[in-house]
Amino acid sequence: MKRILLLEDDKALNRGISLKLEKEGYEVLSAFSLKEAKALFQKGSIDLVISDITLSDGSGMDFCREVRQKSEVFIIFLTALDQEVDIVNGYDCGADDYMTKPFSLLVLISKVNALMRRAGQQEGQILLSDGIEVNCLTMQVYRQKEPVILSKKELQLLICLMEHAGTVMTKEQILEMVWDREGQFVDENTVTVNISRLKSKLHTNAIENVRGLGYIWTDTVTKK
Repeated sequence: MKRILLLEDDKALNRGISLKLEKEGYEVLSAFSLKEAKALFQKGSIDLVISDITLSDGSGMDFCREVRQKSEVFIIFLTALDQEVDIVNGYDCGADDYMTKPFSLLVLISKVNALMRRAGQQEGQILLSDGIEVNCLTMQVYRQKEPVILSKKELQLLICLMEHAGTVMTKEQILEMVWDREGQFVDENTVTVNISRLKSKLHTNAIENVRGLGYIWTDTVTKK
């Protein structure tokens, strides 16, 4: 169940939105102040934040900036601030969407559902292991948050090994999954050379040679 943090200090409005979201199948954590919202967010596992901007104990935009320093969770502003400069500032501080009051509850639900569908499409597209992050959507690789430049085949080889972490991949399997699928029939030495380059560029010991069998990614891989 997707979890939504709702920051709205109008208790009646907060309750009304919460009930509708719960009917849509979401779990809603209601906060009526920045202090409450920060405490709930710290507990983690939040998929979407819906936040007012003008609050009794501060600005929802400040909360948005704070969240953006820690997470790429989706954020929707729901506010009475309807000036162009307010909307621009809202997006600039990291919001994914901006709705002004009065608003349509059906439109809000539609926007929430759209963002959750996008989240579902993105799940499992980022691989994390041994200080290495691979974004399979953007085809970017980072080592300790520093970008690493890999060739197309090196990247495909890395993804192949990480997606089969803990399993010995024979040279024949790797050739078939990385090269032969594009009709590029090459010899086994190609795998050895590319493995060597990959280990050198990534500075990793997670790739091990299993004598007489093939190669294995030994570190645990997390998908998100």
